[in-house]
Amino acid sequence: MTTTGEDHARALTGPWWWPRRRSAVLDGALALVSAVECAAEGVPFAREAGIPASVGIVFGLVAGSVLLVRRKWPVAVVLVSIAVTPAEMGFLMGVVGLYTLAAAEVPRRVIGALAGMSLLGTAVVTFVRVRQDMARGDLTLGDWFVPFAAVTTALGLTAPPVLLGLYVGARRRLMESLRERADSLERELQLLAERAEERAEWARNEERTRIAREMHDVVAHRVSLMVVHAAALQAVARKDPEKAVRNAALVGDMGRQALTELREMLGVLRAGEGAGRRAVGVPLAAVGEAAAAAAEASRAAEEAGAVEGPCLSELEELIGQSAAAGMVVDLSVEGEVRSYAAEVEQTAYRVVQEALTNVHKHAAGAKTHVRLAHRVSEIAMQVENEPPPEPASASAAGLPSGGNGLVGMRERVVALGGVFVSGPTDAGGFRVSAVIPAA
Repeated sequence: MTTTGEDHARALTGPWWWPRRRSAVLDGALALVSAVECAAEGVPFAREAGIPASVGIVFGLVAGSVLLVRRKWPVAVVLVSIAVTPAEMGFLMGVVGLYTLAAAEVPRRVIGALAGMSLLGTAVVTFVRVRQDMARGDLTLGDWFVPFAAVTTALGLTAPPVLLGLYVGARRRLMESLRERADSLERELQLLAERAEERAEWARNEERTRIAREMHDVVAHRVSLMVVHAAALQAVARKDPEKAVRNAALVGDMGRQALTELREMLGVLRAGEGAGRRAVGVPLAAVGEAAAAAAEASRAAEEAGAVEGPCLSELEELIGQSAAAGMVVDLSVEGEVRSYAAEVEQTAYRVVQEALTNVHKHAAGAKTHVRLAHRVSEIAMQVENEPPPEPASASAAGLPSGGNGLVGMRERVVALGGVFVSGPTDAGGFRVSAVIPAA
């Protein structure tokens, strides 16, 4: 199992230029062995050179200990090994130095030049030494053995460490590249997770806003009508029992409708909570597939018209309920009646519904005009009420106002790319207008 680049950087705990302590221990051991080897080989070198043996030993110790800096200065190690090749010492230093040089981040031309110099130096020294041995009679082979021994010895001490070093260096660079890619992928995944969390939080806020609008539209309108009918029921209970019975039946019907719509909404919320619980612990790799599936399902539901909610065909029933509560309201429709997307019809219905609710709250008894216009590429609606007959009638039923009705209508219309305008009229009434694109 590989580690990422950050973990690898934290793992560099060795002293000085060593990445790890075990690397320092390994280089120290190799330098010690090389120093002992060079010191042992320095004795015959001193004898042949006519210098004291102690000088040859010290020279070998110093030359062999250069292997300690092979990771820091591999070129220097190879140059020293080439320099001591005529003294027939430093074989371990030469092999390890060439391997380190080939595995290091050094240009290939430098590796080739130093490897060629080492190859040539080893071949020349071997050629001379074997020829001397044959001249003294230590070797009785033919003349062909001299170049053969020189070439094979030079290749044997040069080619294997260089090839192994090139392989190890390439593999090391590959691992570094993989670590960098892993780091980059980890950062991208973290960024995607943060963005997904932001989108999820935004979606939750949007869903809360939408649910708040739906709850307001459902509860405010139905309950407002129930309060108006209850007030009328209280007023005519003793004078006109039959009308009181009718008002009581209307209150019951509206209460049942409100409960039905609330039950449907709560059912959707419970289903969403169950899906949220099932989503806990889903691996990040499945987020894209789940999102694509959800988008496809949502698109299919929209194409099939599966979006639940009221539509424009129920507008006459809505106005009839307000009329039954004592409001004088008339409906006028312009243009050719046709069907629209479910979101458009639901938004248009909710705008008219909330406008009528506001009339019940703030201008009870005022005559109200509802206009609906079917145009080529849009649908327009306008709800305008005249001033209430009595200034105190606005609060006669005691209906509270949260101030969210106009805000909710504006949010609905603007979300579909439409235009929403509301405000008082010159005659003292109030007008709500909205235009929604048909597409």
